[in-house]
Amino acid sequence: MALTEFSLIQQYFAQQNHKNTSTCLGIGDDCALLSLPAGYQLAITTDTMVEGVHFFAGADPAQLGHKLLAVNLSDLASMGARPVSVTLALTLPTVDAKWLEAFSKGFLKLAEHYNVDLIGGDTTAGPLTLTVQALGLVPEHKALVRSTAKVGDLIYMTGALGDAGLGLKINLGYKCPQPDVALQRFNTPDPQIAVGLSLIDVASACVDISDGLAADLGHILGQSHVGACLDWECLPLSQAVQNYIDETGDCLMPLTAGDDYELCFTVSPDKIAQLHGNYTQIGIIESTPGLRLRKDGVVQALMSKGYEHFS
Repeated sequence: MALTEFSLIQQYFAQQNHKNTSTCLGIGDDCALLSLPAGYQLAITTDTMVEGVHFFAGADPAQLGHKLLAVNLSDLASMGARPVSVTLALTLPTVDAKWLEAFSKGFLKLAEHYNVDLIGGDTTAGPLTLTVQALGLVPEHKALVRSTAKVGDLIYMTGALGDAGLGLKINLGYKCPQPDVALQRFNTPDPQIAVGLSLIDVASACVDISDGLAADLGHILGQSHVGACLDWECLPLSQAVQNYIDETGDCLMPLTAGDDYELCFTVSPDKIAQLHGNYTQIGIIESTPGLRLRKDGVVQALMSKGYEHFS
């Protein structure tokens, strides 16, 4: 028997056991109900992924489910918010039971890892389009934002830079001798939730690297009305990314490729001692507007542009 909209939801997405204490009522009614603890604000973010724009046709559905949720959790991480719940809207060209089973498993496995409840959403027929709205809690007036970087702050980032971009290159035909890490970073990114929580009261500004370091750091610079200089020699590049640069000469790739979903944040020098973790200092906030790169002793302007829709 063909699945209806409601039986589809029930079979693949409504079996999650509610774990988060903020969830009062989840899937099954016209609305979900959440309880917000005193002293916290609600952080809300929404991301949409469209086949042929954000992911390749025929992408592994389990990896796609993971990534769809991960990119939204990454937004919460960048603001120091603890994830609580998500809604999911699916536009499907057909009802493919095998695809739905794999997709839901990838999605719900990551949700369970971060104690996130799926509390509702929608399903419709049409070109494959996936949308998540994620909600998180952050202590009142403690959210990490983009507009509060100060001149003299040091710029840090988590993880390595450009591996997801290399994964995209591999999908487009680049021959990489050891592709596994790059493909994993591209297909199943790891949102830096714990880092975001630890940066509250330490970082002065924060953003997640989704559209490329240059573009996303550029958001901090624009909203904080400052500039910055990055140090090429300090950028955390994997050997695979360095090999790609040596082979192609494309040194801009790790700076402009998206999908890393690491955190880039600024810290005042007087708070460096409070910074605990494996982070890399990659530059400094300056008063002169714009983004610059110091490479081989030469400082040059760096266009803070990454992927943009409608451009």
